[in-house]
Amino acid sequence: MAKLEHLALRKEIIETCRRMNAAGINQGTSGNVSARIDRGFLITPSGIPYDEMTPEQIVEMDLDGGYRGDLLPSSEWRMHLDIMRTRPEAGAVIHTHAVHATALSTLRKGIPAFHYMIGVGGGTDIRCAEYATFGTEALSRNMLKALEGRTACLLANHGMICFAANLKKALWLATEVETLARQYWCACQAGDPVVLSEEEMRGVLARFKTYGKQAHELAEGEAPAVEAPVRRDAPARRRPARRKTARRRTATRRRAAGRRARHRPRGEAGWRPGSGRSPSSISARPTSSSTPSTRRGACWRGCRHPRRHAPGRPIRISTPPWPGPG
Repeated sequence: MAKLEHLALRKEIIETCRRMNAAGINQGTSGNVSARIDRGFLITPSGIPYDEMTPEQIVEMDLDGGYRGDLLPSSEWRMHLDIMRTRPEAGAVIHTHAVHATALSTLRKGIPAFHYMIGVGGGTDIRCAEYATFGTEALSRNMLKALEGRTACLLANHGMICFAANLKKALWLATEVETLARQYWCACQAGDPVVLSEEEMRGVLARFKTYGKQAHELAEGEAPAVEAPVRRDAPARRRPARRKTARRRTATRRRAAGRRARHRPRGEAGWRPGSGRSPSSISARPTSSSTPSTRRGACWRGCRHPRRHAPGRPIRISTPPWPGPG
């Protein structure tokens, strides 16, 4: 059996569907989810309950409208396809029949800027696309028109649709749109909500460019959405990993270097390994084979320390002991 491609993404699509129903923004199999891949996108199949859905049942589609597999893609595949074609920033698309968003769509009304969080949809309001029969090309055209400059819209007498860079962000946006729809619905029961002006919403949208980002996530030149308070505590200074071990290792190396230096053969008088001069270029001092040097670490002509001298290395010829002054 061939290895299933994009297994992790397929599982994430199924998990997103189940989380939609658990969050109350969808019911049954009325919603559908898609995620972009290299040569097209993956989309939920038609009519399969989310609890029974498996990764193998997720349908792969290309951007020409073709699909692979035995199962048919969702009946709303045209909307997903058109968003993937026309909005390159879209990494995932979610369509739901959320209760309050659908209720407002039956009034053929969008959601005005009664709350600054309307800016999550990319503009100063959330529009409502004109009605067309589900699954048709006409519905997809109406949706694209309502999504101009936006990332979410209502679908008249139908539901809502949104897209984002990935499935996690798309699910968050879908939940936020339903929350706004519920808040607007509740506000309308008490009267006419006050709507923010265009100028006020422009200020909101400017701040939304970095909304929710931590300081380390800001790009060069970007400012945080709101002014950050003064930090009172300094970040704790962390010691380098294995610092103690590194000290021990350094001390061990120094001790070993000292031992090697004491027993290193020096060759002819005046020459040391690494000095850059050839032993033959230096005239040897007068030597006395009968009286070897007693200085620590020096070796005499009859050295019997084979481990201290590798074969072929010069052996130090000892010099007479210092006779003393006078």
